Amino acid sequence: MASLENTVAVVTGAGRGIGREIALHQAAAGARVGLLARTAREIEETAALIAAKGGTALALPVDLVDRVAVETVLARIAEELGPVDTLVNNHGSFRAFGPIWDCDPETWWSDVEINLRGTFHTCRVVAPAMLKRGRGRIVNLVGGGTGNSFPHGSGYASSKAAIMRFTECLNDTTIEGGVRAFAVDPGLVRTSMTELQLNSPEGQAWLPGIQQLFDEGINVPPTRAATLIAEIAAGRFDPLAGRLLRGVDDRDQLEAEMHALAAEDGRALRFTGVEQRKL
Repeated sequence: MASLENTVAVVTGAGRGIGREIALHQAAAGARVGLLARTAREIEETAALIAAKGGTALALPVDLVDRVAVETVLARIAEELGPVDTLVNNHGSFRAFGPIWDCDPETWWSDVEINLRGTFHTCRVVAPAMLKRGRGRIVNLVGGGTGNSFPHGSGYASSKAAIMRFTECLNDTTIEGGVRAFAVDPGLVRTSMTELQLNSPEGQAWLPGIQQLFDEGINVPPTRAATLIAEIAAGRFDPLAGRLLRGVDDRDQLEAEMHALAAEDGRALRFTGVEQRKL
């Protein structure tokens, strides 16, 4: 396991699913972990799981769309746990399904705001502090629609593609100062978000491909992304800063190929002539 002793990590959306798994892995590797999410009970449960194994965690409920609230909780984490070494933006919202004209406008924009604005708010606070110390790593989670069309999940897809480009821009801005940003696609993981897609009438009507993929046996364990992110935090994949890594990747193979991938400008958001599979 990667060693993150004497480091501080912040994980958003840390109350359940992938985010909880990421937080547990960060703590198991030795990091003190700030846990952010809207629901206090869920992140308090994550903190209790970390404490039960001898780790240190601070659970702070926050609406990531609220800039001042984000600034406040991150200041408290820095004061109580120390300066942030690793920021993981795992939070996500996907509640608007269907053609854009059938989506409730407020729900569609809420998905975009939570996903993109929340990521902007945390990075805006953490990156300058990292630059002052000359080190740090930021991991932004992306997903369906990042590199291909997702027509009945347009709000979610648009936000995730934007986060991919934002990650590239951020990395290009900070890497000379020792701060690296990465995008991670965890793969298709069964979470409360996918349960909504599977069980709501709108999800069943407009996103049948999700169920088909599960029926085909595609269900990536959240531990895959959590382990990858712990290794990113420890510096294993630094040559791939500004690029996309995936939970399904064979990490040893990825390490062997990473310098070639970077040289070829691979794993980046670029225009290509290659048709990609669509859900």
